[in-house]
Amino acid sequence: MDFDRVLEKCGNFSRYQFLLMCMFGLVNIYSSFHYFSQTIISFTPNHSCINANIPNSSITNVEKCSLEWVPGNESIVTDGECTEWSYTKEFGYESISTELNWVCDDTVKLAIGQSLFYVGSVFGTILFGYLADKYGRLPAMILSNLSGAVGDFATSYTYDLTQFAICRFISGLATDTCFYLMYIMVFEYIRPSKRTFTLNFITGLFYCVGLMIAPWMAVWVGHWRIYLRVVSTPILAIIMSGLVLCESAQWLLTQKKYDEAIKCLKKVAKLNKREVEESVFKEFEEYYRHKAEKEENKSADTFIGMFKTPRMRTITIILFVKSMIITLSYDIVSRNMEGLGSSPFVLFSITSFCYIPSALTIMCLQNSIGRKAMAIGSLLLAAVFTTVTGCIIAFRDMETSAVLLIGMTLLARYGAVMAYEAEAQYGAELIPTSVRAQGVANVHVIGYALSFLTSYIIFLGQYFKPLPSIILSVILVIGAVISLLLPETLNRKLPDSLSDGEKFGVGEKCFDFLTSKGRKGEDNQNVKDVN
Repeated sequence: MDFDRVLEKCGNFSRYQFLLMCMFGLVNIYSSFHYFSQTIISFTPNHSCINANIPNSSITNVEKCSLEWVPGNESIVTDGECTEWSYTKEFGYESISTELNWVCDDTVKLAIGQSLFYVGSVFGTILFGYLADKYGRLPAMILSNLSGAVGDFATSYTYDLTQFAICRFISGLATDTCFYLMYIMVFEYIRPSKRTFTLNFITGLFYCVGLMIAPWMAVWVGHWRIYLRVVSTPILAIIMSGLVLCESAQWLLTQKKYDEAIKCLKKVAKLNKREVEESVFKEFEEYYRHKAEKEENKSADTFIGMFKTPRMRTITIILFVKSMIITLSYDIVSRNMEGLGSSPFVLFSITSFCYIPSALTIMCLQNSIGRKAMAIGSLLLAAVFTTVTGCIIAFRDMETSAVLLIGMTLLARYGAVMAYEAEAQYGAELIPTSVRAQGVANVHVIGYALSFLTSYIIFLGQYFKPLPSIILSVILVIGAVISLLLPETLNRKLPDSLSDGEKFGVGEKCFDFLTSKGRKGEDNQNVKDVN
């Protein structure tokens, strides 16, 4: 008797699953606070240069980073050096930029801190991924969230670049793992037929709610230091969840800890008020012991094996490049909120609504038009709206086009978020079952490794405002083009081993996904899906 059958007897969509979903919703809210904390704390308002040594009556022209000064009655105009700045603070909010004067030439300090956040995410994904495989999903999930909270809390006490960079690195350790480890636990304990809708709905709703309220929480507390301390508090509830949630029973089975797996299932049954006979658990244990004995003599596939054959090597490299493009695009679109003709607080909050329609779009279309069409379409959609946004910035006055810019930014973010979420499932389906966990983790690591460029690309807007939009449009189109080289996975029997992966999609042409025959697949009667 396998895991799914026993879980059905213990309850696979009842009280315990509702508790899991509530905790997953909380993790999504915290994850949204955590991931975009850098954006919220570094909003920079309109500012002008001040030099205490120059009388105000002598200043003829005030700029953000310099001023023109006419000394006495002389006609020679010289540049005055900025010693401090005057800020037009939005809603009175004190950001790290305004408190520490990290503007003009010092804006790069924010970029450095953010890049260290992403460097931390690479180390964190490897570290907590190892801990999750070695010691369990639950302790790794708690430690991951705790490291993020500690990093954010410690950041609130920094006063120079070195302290800031170290704390952002610690905070970055939790990026991704604080979310996907909880995702895996929910995935495993919920009825298969409810997984796609439940996971996408909770992620779309709660992540969206977290992002929409985050800037107004910052306005409410009024100071970036207090804000970081406030958004770190949900970690207390997440830590306490360890007292009521069960470890991943499927992970325990892979570790041959059958007694502990049965103990978890009995706890689920108790919370769901189900009576399960002891003989069921005995048959369950015998099934997995026998399965383990049969698999002992089989040679195991490894992630490195994905590079040993030509077709799998091509697919793997494309997945790596796509992960870098999509993660970078997602970050740039989500963070580039300043200087667009409206308040960054308003713009960030309004455009965060896109998470709900993007989740609904994926749920409605991905199983009908196919994974490949979804991936390419969302990338091209984001590219089109990003290009339009760049044109508006370049050729129109941003103050008078503020509403139009909000609309275009919302649509561009909608496309980028949809591409990001769709890629998660598409990539997982292309990677063979035998190396799926390793493959998905490594693809994520590569994506986050390149994301350290996000803050530097946004920083280029200091020199030419449309430049981030131009760069973003180009890489989104590149992502769509290379996606043509991947096979469709809808209605296909997905590869179990590396040898299956080498044969998967052989003979399929780049544009076959546009036809109904291409979407149905030859083996649609034997469908195997990871949903």
